[in-house]
Amino acid sequence: MGVRNYLIEGVSGTGKTSVATELQRRGYHVIHGDRELAYEGDPVTGEPLDSSALDQNILDVAFRHRLHLWDVDKVKSLLADKSHPISFFCGGSRNFHRFIDLFDEVFVLDVDAVTLKRRLAERPEDEFGGKPAEQELVLQLHASKEDEPRNARIIDATAQLSSVVDDILSSCGELNQNRR
Repeated sequence: MGVRNYLIEGVSGTGKTSVATELQRRGYHVIHGDRELAYEGDPVTGEPLDSSALDQNILDVAFRHRLHLWDVDKVKSLLADKSHPISFFCGGSRNFHRFIDLFDEVFVLDVDAVTLKRRLAERPEDEFGGKPAEQELVLQLHASKEDEPRNARIIDATAQLSSVVDDILSSCGELNQNRR
């Protein structure tokens, strides 16, 4: 979607949606990956799974988390469209390794464990990370960094939202572009 394309990743609760919303408010093109690209699929083949056949009450939350994929063909199609000077893809997927090399740069939002616990505790239960089992998984993933893309630029997302977005834009050479 852009001449330059950036991926913004991080575990649940680090601020991906808030960053995406702020980038949009500032006039940037944003793809909310968890809303526009995500589906439940086989982590090996990428084949979509029939979510009605998946009993949400029986499946282990960690297993279900591994099924959260982005549509690789759609990601590639959006990346091929150069109608925007810059695009930000915000969200998390377990198959990012299939398309991460196509981005100009990858940012990982990171916060300390205390901040993450507080943010997760404030989430409604119907949002991922709002239930105790999900919170436990997110905290484990945060500590292990196993879901974190390698060679990404780490952004301290404990700062105020405007500063976090300024850090990202500065890294993209966009901070003084007056897009507001």
